[in-house]
Amino acid sequence: MTTGVLLLHGSSGTPDLERARILEAEGYDVLAPRWTVREEVALDSFPLDELAARNDRLVVMGSSWGAEAALLLGALDERVDAVIAFAPGAYVWGRFVENGSQRPAWTWHGEPLPFVPSDPDWKAYDDPPSFVGWYRQSLKRYAAEAEAARIPVERIRGEVLLIAGGDDKVWPSTEFADEIVRRRGERTTRVVALPAAGHRTVLPGEQPKTAGQRMARGGTEEADRELGALAWPEIRKVLAG
Repeated sequence: MTTGVLLLHGSSGTPDLERARILEAEGYDVLAPRWTVREEVALDSFPLDELAARNDRLVVMGSSWGAEAALLLGALDERVDAVIAFAPGAYVWGRFVENGSQRPAWTWHGEPLPFVPSDPDWKAYDDPPSFVGWYRQSLKRYAAEAEAARIPVERIRGEVLLIAGGDDKVWPSTEFADEIVRRRGERTTRVVALPAAGHRTVLPGEQPKTAGQRMARGGTEEADRELGALAWPEIRKVLAG
C-alpha cells in the first residue's frame, strides 16, 4: 500500500520543501504546491487527483492557513484518509484584498465557503504584532458568521492529528484544537501540544522557517523543536496507517 501526502504551506506563501524531503525520505509520495495566500483559492485545484492516481491512501498535511485547507479537504473530499494539522484552525477565515474589503478564502466546486470576518476595529499594540487577540475578538463580534463558518471536522472520515503550541501568538491554535476534538466526538482525533511552543513547529531535521510577514509567532526555537520531536512519532503513525 502506498501513501500520497499533500503538503500545504501557511500564510508565508512558501512551500515547505524541507518538510517534503523529510517525508519523501520516509518513502512517501509528496506534493507541496505553492498557492496564492492573498486570493480566493479553489480547494479542488489542489493536486489530490494526481496523488490519488498513483497511491492507495491520501493524507493531507498543512500548517496554519494550510491546516485550515487540510481540514476542509478532509471534510469535503471522501478520498482523504487522514489529516495532520499544525497550528490548526477550527473556522474558515476570509482574506483582505487590495481595496481593504474581505473576501472568501476558499471555494469548493466554484462555490465560496462561508467565512468569519476579521474585526476591522481591532488594533495590535505590541511590536512585532501578535494577532491571537484579533481572532478571539472577531469570533465574539461575528458569532453568527462564526457558527456558519465552522469547519465540519465531524465529516472527516479518517484520523485527525492536531499539533499546537500553547504560546501561539498568531491565533489560538490550542483552543481551536480543543474545539475540533469536541466536535469530532468519538472519531479518532489526537492532539500533541506543548505550552511553551509557538505557531511554527520544527520537526527533527528541519530548520526554523523564516519566510512570511513580520509578526509575533510565540514560542522559542527550543520549544518549537521540542514540540516537533513529540509530534514526529505520532505523524509517522498516521502516515503508516
